[in-house]
Amino acid sequence: MIRRTTPVKMAQRIATASLLLAFFLPGRSYGAASEWVASPGGDFRIVASQPKPDGFIPAILEVRLKPGWKTYWRDPGASGIPPQMTLDPAGGVSLQSIRFPAPKTFGEGPGRYVGYDAPVAFPLTLKRTGNGGNVTIRASVFLGICEDICIPVQGDVTLTLKSGEFDNPLDGARIEKAVAALPERPSGEFRITNADFDAAAGMIRLKFVLPPDADAASADLFLAGPEGVFFGEPIFHDVQRAEGRADVPVKLSRKDRSIAGKPIALTLRAGSRSMETTLAFD
Repeated sequence: MIRRTTPVKMAQRIATASLLLAFFLPGRSYGAASEWVASPGGDFRIVASQPKPDGFIPAILEVRLKPGWKTYWRDPGASGIPPQMTLDPAGGVSLQSIRFPAPKTFGEGPGRYVGYDAPVAFPLTLKRTGNGGNVTIRASVFLGICEDICIPVQGDVTLTLKSGEFDNPLDGARIEKAVAALPERPSGEFRITNADFDAAAGMIRLKFVLPPDADAASADLFLAGPEGVFFGEPIFHDVQRAEGRADVPVKLSRKDRSIAGKPIALTLRAGSRSMETTLAFD
């Protein structure tokens, strides 16, 4: 004898199954991205994930450039505006640093500048300042976005991370991709082997090692120092398959004609690979 399920029993089973499914599925996935701030040459926003146990908040400043437009690196050169960000401390978040993928060089001579000509994401080092609960990232962002001329772009973005909510996996992937695109740390096959400051010549003289799979012909250097220290276009010498030399002009705007004790960030790029380190001179 075959027992037929009555409509009432069928409805009860469906309801029970729905409850079990709701129990085992994660809660609603909330987007961790601010609204885009628009400009003639591109848009920007902040993407963030829930705070980690140590208080750090994975986040990026995402810049969506339009074709033909560019934005700047941390030290843009003789002209340009590096990305700047100020956070409202009342939101319970502090900004500790902005990190930069390896840039490109554009132009020559006095018109030379350093930056990006494609959509780019800058990883942010954020940290919560409270003990728990929701955090609100309220940031004022200032960028230079240029085509034939540079247009300063300023905008305010707000993003709330509600305690206990799930991150959007797509936003998390954007953050991970941006971090993976940062320059690697120095290694045995990719590093600066010697750095000296020739004060009489006004040059930083460098020797470096490139990875075996790197494109030596495309090697480029980018330096950024504290306020009052300016760098010219690197001059490369004897760049071979695995090593090379370069001189970088240095100009000091203050009476102090030394760079002793001034940390200088260096990015060395060769093809698709890049390395970042900090130079320090006695």
